[in-house]
Amino acid sequence: MEKLRIVFMGTPDFAVGILDEIVKNNYEIAAVITAPDKPAGRGQKINQSAVKIYAEKNNLKVLQPTNLKSEDFLTELQSLNANLQIVVAFRMLPKAVWAMPKFGTFNLHASLLPDYRGAAPINWAIINGEQKTGVTTFFIDEKIDTGAIILKDEINILPNETAGELHDKLMVLGATTVIKTLQLIANNKVATVTQPTEETKTAYKLNRDNCKINFNNTSLQVYNLIRGLNPYPSAYAILHDENNEWNVKFHDVNYVTEAHNFTPGSFITSKKTIKVATNNGFIEVLSLQFPGKKKMTAAELLNGMQFSNKAICN
Repeated sequence: MEKLRIVFMGTPDFAVGILDEIVKNNYEIAAVITAPDKPAGRGQKINQSAVKIYAEKNNLKVLQPTNLKSEDFLTELQSLNANLQIVVAFRMLPKAVWAMPKFGTFNLHASLLPDYRGAAPINWAIINGEQKTGVTTFFIDEKIDTGAIILKDEINILPNETAGELHDKLMVLGATTVIKTLQLIANNKVATVTQPTEETKTAYKLNRDNCKINFNNTSLQVYNLIRGLNPYPSAYAILHDENNEWNVKFHDVNYVTEAHNFTPGSFITSKKTIKVATNNGFIEVLSLQFPGKKKMTAAELLNGMQFSNKAICN
């Protein structure tokens, strides 16, 4: 068995779950590489990545390069004498970095590759109504998420599961898959599978356009979009009522399929309930968020606001 000396690269909470499992399994971590600190919020307080916070608590060496191609960084990386690198939710690496160690560099991706290559695989699996997803480890090559597959592990997506809930499940599954991958590499038992080259389902980067709700879609399509963006970055719609206009984020909802005569997007309220018409039913709103306000239940919102029968989301 070959002793592994690992450089770990990652930034968000998802990566922390994986790094923690590697540490608990007593693998040697030569260093952790994560995003530079940056100011965030109204006070521009310096924000450290979740991976950096974890690494410092566990006395792991931390590097935060701004330029992955700089000679100084490459020299320091070489001096670590790592024979393997692991990437989880970091950024695209230049070949000078990923090709450096003896055993190469592998990535953990939160989908069953080749499906959902890209930036937001967890969200798009739910948005598209998938019933299963999983994680994949693969060796990095010149393109994004296209390298030779080492392992895949599958998990079911529950019909009412949110992106946040699936994220946490995949973090646990991913940690197990990474440890199994490390065992294969250490024992020289890796048998990779080449990915197909044809285009597959894509996990596009989330933006303002693809996070906006179109109530002309079916109730199920709208429901899947909202839960696929819950809790972050949240699906939204523009609510118009008389002379008012609000950008409203939709958080927790149910859906109903039934015939009706309402215009899709109609914002329908009673004393304690809110529903929005789709082209074949309704979205029942359990919680939502108006600009400058905290997340509220429908009943809490209706305690302080009233809407006309002409209110509509578009």
